[in-house]
Amino acid sequence: MVRSSQNNPGGPIVGLSAKSARRRMRVGISILIALLLIVSVKLVLIQGLDLNGNAEQAVLQRTVTQPLPSVRGKIIDANGKVLAESVLRYNITISPKNNSKATTFKRLDPNGNIEELTRTQGLTELAGVLGLDLSAVTKTASGDTNFAYVTKNVPPDTEDKVMKLRLPGVYSEATSERVYPQGSVGGNIVGFVGTDGKGLAGIEQSMNAKLTGKDGKRTYQRGANGIIIPTAPVSVTAPVNGEDVKLTVNSDIQFFAQRAAEQQKQQYSAEWANVVVAEVKTGKIIALGDTSTVDPGNPGASKAEDRGARSVTAAIEPGSTEKTVTAAALIQEGLIEPDTHLVIPPTYTVNGQTFTDAFPHGTENRTFAGVIGDSLNTGTVMAGEKLTPQQRYDYLHNFGIGQQPNIPLPGVSAGILAQPSKWDGRQEYTVLFGQGVAQTPLQTAMIYQTIANNGVRLDPQIVDAYIAPDGTEEKVPQRPGTTVVSPQTAQKVRDILESVTTVADAKNVSIPGYRVGGKTGTAESPADNGHGFDGYTSSFAGMAPMDDPQYVVLITVQRPQGLIYGVSQGPTFNEVMGQVLQTYNVPPSTTPSVKLPQYFDQ
Repeated sequence: MVRSSQNNPGGPIVGLSAKSARRRMRVGISILIALLLIVSVKLVLIQGLDLNGNAEQAVLQRTVTQPLPSVRGKIIDANGKVLAESVLRYNITISPKNNSKATTFKRLDPNGNIEELTRTQGLTELAGVLGLDLSAVTKTASGDTNFAYVTKNVPPDTEDKVMKLRLPGVYSEATSERVYPQGSVGGNIVGFVGTDGKGLAGIEQSMNAKLTGKDGKRTYQRGANGIIIPTAPVSVTAPVNGEDVKLTVNSDIQFFAQRAAEQQKQQYSAEWANVVVAEVKTGKIIALGDTSTVDPGNPGASKAEDRGARSVTAAIEPGSTEKTVTAAALIQEGLIEPDTHLVIPPTYTVNGQTFTDAFPHGTENRTFAGVIGDSLNTGTVMAGEKLTPQQRYDYLHNFGIGQQPNIPLPGVSAGILAQPSKWDGRQEYTVLFGQGVAQTPLQTAMIYQTIANNGVRLDPQIVDAYIAPDGTEEKVPQRPGTTVVSPQTAQKVRDILESVTTVADAKNVSIPGYRVGGKTGTAESPADNGHGFDGYTSSFAGMAPMDDPQYVVLITVQRPQGLIYGVSQGPTFNEVMGQVLQTYNVPPSTTPSVKLPQYFDQ
């Protein structure tokens, strides 16, 4: 008798359970396969398509960018002598701990193929590139420290060779030093740089943009242990060095000018002195010699006021050297000639203002050349009052006073020239002989450049050219000149100036074989506190040779001690101008000297 299944739990019930188990297994396997497919797709997306940029992010995390410093341009003189240059060097460093772990390493060869080397082979190559003993390099590279110097101060090309070896744990660090081979010669012109390498004074400051290059970079990948990944690509952007700045300055003449200025300062226990040398037909500045000139390599050793070029920053009353402007204006306007007769009284009063001369004298019969030759204030005012106040102002302005010279040096002063409407009753006459007006020594020198250059005033030029890293030279063009007076007027003024040295008060100015001319100047120096005067400024401006003027030399001495009438720049002028004429092989004069009459007979 067949029993019901309800009464036989072991039969049919067991069969149904097996089918269910097989079904569950199939479902489980399907789910597992699905999960594996999901994981595989995810891996493809991550490793292949990398939709979230994870691989790129990992590379970026390994990427290191090393700056490759550019070299600051040189400053050189007119003959190519280096006045300032930067020395770029590298220190080669190593992580002994990391290098020691790399008993073998891989890198890309020049053809892009992977090659494997031993640590010893790598250190042997390093020693060869650096020219060091292998045992010494191996000793430095051994140990468990993270940093050591393999060697210091290697040139950039050697550093490049080292880095191309791609050795584990080997790196480089850049060092740069600005050096000034000529020391303090031209220091007031060259200037100096700060700790960040940027110019703080002189040409270093004003030409900083030209001198500064553009840094490059080296990009590579580094592992978690700090070792450069030898097989990873390396990208290099080469630095672009700064341009060299070539000056018009002759460092030999500059040295001579500085020494001459220092001699004047010491001789007269003066506050300071300077010497300006300019080329007549180009406006090029050959020297700006100041006393107490800064050493750019050690600027902190100099006082702040001694770190610049007083030749362009110090605005002072010029005194009688300004009478050259008055003479040129009167002659140009047709109001006077060098031989015009003037009866000069002991004192001269005009509009309630009385003027005297530096030495007592009676009534004298003077030519206008004689008035300028012996520097008579009385006669200068008598003649100069023929000019209107506006004419006096215009000629001073046209000669460059009150205008900032176009010369790339920091702190250049425009001088002080008030409008005629601001002049008081005395100043409108004192400007005729260099008081009540202020200008820099450079501005005074350029007045004489104008007269020497047939009445054409040029901008003073101190930068001659820029030289690119590839050696291409870009000349700095000279701006067109400004005609201030006619060639005929300039020649008459030159005759007056030559007579100053041949028959008047500067007969100690003499250079064998050359005709010379010039003018002395003495002015009161305003006190630093702004109240009154506390000394004098003594100067001499001259040119040579007078038959074809080539150079102008100005010597200025501030607050010389002792009797002012015993101060003379004549012998120093002779030395400086003589050196300049010899240096530039200027032919001697071939025409007789001019000796204009200083007096006339009634």
